[in-house]
Amino acid sequence: MGAHESGSIDDLVDIYPRALPQVYGYLLPRCGSAAVAEDLAAETFMAAVDGLERGAAPLPTVAWLIGVARHKLVDHWRRAEREQRSLPFSAADEVADPWPSLVDVEAVHAALTRLPPPQRTALVLRYLDGLPVAEVAEYVGRSLHATETLLVRARSTLRRVYLEEYGDD
Repeated sequence: MGAHESGSIDDLVDIYPRALPQVYGYLLPRCGSAAVAEDLAAETFMAAVDGLERGAAPLPTVAWLIGVARHKLVDHWRRAEREQRSLPFSAADEVADPWPSLVDVEAVHAALTRLPPPQRTALVLRYLDGLPVAEVAEYVGRSLHATETLLVRARSTLRRVYLEEYGDD
C-alpha cells in the first residue's frame, strides 16, 4: 500500500451507511439475486474489516470497497463454475455481433444469469465495469488471447440465450 494512508475500523464505520447501498447497488445487477448480493456485500465488509485489522488496507473509500466487492463477485463466480463444471458447455459458432438496435435491458440481465460463470464474469467485467480486456484477463486468470476468445463466445452465447427467450422481432 506504500504511500496510501492506512485506515481503521472507525473509518469504515464512518462510511458504512453511505457505502453499503453503493456496494449492494454495484453487486445486485451483476449477480441478479438479492440474496447473493446481500451475502457478497457482507463478505465485502468482512474482508475490509479483516484487511484493516491486519493493517493491510488503505483508508476505506466507497471506490476501494467496490473494488473489494468486484473481487468477491469474481470469487463467487469461480465457486459457481466449480459447481457447474459437470454441465456440458456449448458455445455458439457464429462470431458476428448483430444485436437488435433496441434490447430490453432487464431481459439482457436475465439472459446474462443463464450464461456459464466464466462467460458471465468476462462480460460483466468488460462491459458493465468497463475494464480493459487485459485487466479482465487478470481477474479471470487467462491469457489475453484466451480472454478475447472467451468474450467472443460469451457475446455469442448471450445473444443466443436472449433471442431464444425474447425472439428477434
